[in-house]
Amino acid sequence: MIKVLFICMGNICRSPTAHGVFQHLVNEANLSDSILVDSAGTHSYHIGHSPDSRSQATALQRGFDLSEQRAQKLTPELGSEFDYLIVMDDTNYYDAKSIVAADDSEKLQYLLAYSDDSEEHVPDPYYGGDSGFEHVLDLVENATSSLLASIKKKHDL
Repeated sequence: MIKVLFICMGNICRSPTAHGVFQHLVNEANLSDSILVDSAGTHSYHIGHSPDSRSQATALQRGFDLSEQRAQKLTPELGSEFDYLIVMDDTNYYDAKSIVAADDSEKLQYLLAYSDDSEEHVPDPYYGGDSGFEHVLDLVENATSSLLASIKKKHDL
């Protein structure tokens, strides 16, 4: 089983969006027996909460259901459990690097490293308007499809 963990700050906007979109792609490719998907935050602000209502609404408009997800905090144990630790921006990268075991920090990668978009980071839409959530979803859809293609190739799926 290949395990992919998406990471942002509070685990209510960006990482649950990536989690939901990537899970959808995994399901469509009939790879749910081979790939486990989850998400976490580097901070404990929202543990146990559903994704932000704006993230859920934006995702649902495009056919991605985030309603069953609940926020959790990244821990060293969680970092060790996953093969891919996918972060949204520099802050998440350095925060995650300080949380996971030193050996696991090598698994940290930026989501947009898998994108053909010119942006390097997925911006936090929390304090912005609805267009920020649309933009995040655009970036996530692009990058997660490439991430899945990369995992399929690397693991011969």
